[in-house]
Amino acid sequence: MKAPQSVTSEQIRHFTGAYRQNPCLQAMTHALSKHSISDVTFVAESCPETIYAFSIDIPTLPATSQQSTGRCWLFAGLNLLREKAAKKYNLETFELSQNYTAFWDKFEKINYFLETILDLLDRPLEDRLLHYVLSIGIQDGGQWDMLAAVLKKYGAVPKSVMPETYQSSHTGDMNRLINTKLRQCAAQLREMHQNGADISCLRAKKEAALQELFQFLCTNFGVPPTCFDFEYKDKDGAYHIEKALTPQAFLEGFEDGLLEESVSLIHSPTRDKPFDQTYTVEYLGNVVEGDPVRYLNLTMEEMKQAIVCQLQAGEPVWFGSDVGKFGERDSGVWNDKAYDYSSAFSMDFSISKEQQLDYLDSAMNHAMVITGVSLDEAGTPTRWKIQNSWGEDHGEKGYYLMSASWFDRYVYQAVIRKKYLTAKQLAALETEASVLPPWDPMGTLALCASQANLAL
Repeated sequence: MKAPQSVTSEQIRHFTGAYRQNPCLQAMTHALSKHSISDVTFVAESCPETIYAFSIDIPTLPATSQQSTGRCWLFAGLNLLREKAAKKYNLETFELSQNYTAFWDKFEKINYFLETILDLLDRPLEDRLLHYVLSIGIQDGGQWDMLAAVLKKYGAVPKSVMPETYQSSHTGDMNRLINTKLRQCAAQLREMHQNGADISCLRAKKEAALQELFQFLCTNFGVPPTCFDFEYKDKDGAYHIEKALTPQAFLEGFEDGLLEESVSLIHSPTRDKPFDQTYTVEYLGNVVEGDPVRYLNLTMEEMKQAIVCQLQAGEPVWFGSDVGKFGERDSGVWNDKAYDYSSAFSMDFSISKEQQLDYLDSAMNHAMVITGVSLDEAGTPTRWKIQNSWGEDHGEKGYYLMSASWFDRYVYQAVIRKKYLTAKQLAALETEASVLPPWDPMGTLALCASQANLAL
């Protein structure tokens, strides 16, 4: 390897002279002294592509708000399920308790983390996998299969039965304390192991930490109900009450096979992930005994066809994307054609989707629900309607829009019922899953910390 080359004063003089001789850059300098990059580079001609009108538009309930948390994946999944509950009970508005599901997700993640530490006891501290597990700890984020695992085990309850607390809606401090406790326990378990303690002693230590953290969760979230009465008024104003429901029985009453029959499709056009094969991510999960996270990698065209097929059947779609690129919060629009950075700065910013993933320029960081799409005469999507979980103050009362090109570039995952897949895709689902490392971009959605209102 050659010796590194330092920046010289001659280079700086040359670069400065070239900058001062460029009138476009001079004009941009003046504009950017008073305005944001997004405002200065906005392309007004892109507006006709982002009209809130859709050829397929599924009626859905009002948008929800995850507040200062990273629970987007959980909100998106519960928003799908509440549509089925609202239909069964003839409700005009309804939410499932995000707090209840988040409690059990957090508790199961704590157990999963401690079991992972026990599994890696013989690894040195500098081992990359152990270092990664310790650095991440547990976060608010998650994946579809993780949501399915929690719901299958613990069921669901109406939000009225276990409403939000301040801590469930503002998880930063709580997560920090949980992770400190988990790392403390990891250090103690590893020291005990190095001193010759047997597995029964290690598990007793783990059990004590699990109990402490369960009680900690109760103080932050409240105690999850094991039985409840569901009281409500339907759209017609009629009063109803269903008594002594368990969370499991309540969910079974309207879930309609969604959890068992849905699979995750991804579009990851990288060399390490050939299409038509399945993948899983090592040490990514919450419920130890739950099904592992599993993806089927497809071309973007195939994934879009499956999404449109499900939408045409009147069923919204849970999906994951990178919302940190080319977005405008007030209008609620993601459109990569709406900002011309290259002309503004006389620079080429082009990068392929494969390069975005391989070189860490993009990854999944937010999950939402697709509720509509506009199709042209050839059946090709031109824009997509999105139900977000950032409240109703932006977009169209909390509903957002994604352009066709943005969707192709920054959408990475969609959850589809098996009945909307082709025979070839169903066969591919049966292949043995290749194992991806925990830091793979296809696992990043599960790492989202408290970032409800990600900057667009």
